[in-house]
Amino acid sequence: MSSFDPAVLDRLRAAAQEAAARAYAPYSKFYVGAALLFDDGSVVTGCNVENVSYGLTSCAERNALFRAISERGPEPKIVAIAVANAAGAPCPPCGACRQVMSEFVAAGAVVTFPGEHGWETISFARIFPSSFHFVPETR
Repeated sequence: MSSFDPAVLDRLRAAAQEAAARAYAPYSKFYVGAALLFDDGSVVTGCNVENVSYGLTSCAERNALFRAISERGPEPKIVAIAVANAAGAPCPPCGACRQVMSEFVAAGAVVTFPGEHGWETISFARIFPSSFHFVPETR
């Protein structure tokens, strides 16, 4: 796992917590925020946005990533991801978010989130070891 300055991770966690405060979660009351640190030094945040039709709900991590791409394109790579929620409950990124982010993470990227005993920080490769990659069929 890459080593990150604890102060950098603290700032990223605080940004995720601020984003969680802006979440729209009237149904689950589970307010989630995410902050992505990119290799160019920029930080982009997102929050979960629920819908009465739960299948249309969108997670904080994907909202942050989609916002980043819409604002600056797909070139910058994610070097650190922070996820937080208003309840302080354990909340690593869901499988769908891990798969989507896997296309945009830099080697050595880390994920930090509330765990069972406080904040956990682990490598993205460890939290999502086998992402799906499309291989076009050749004939």
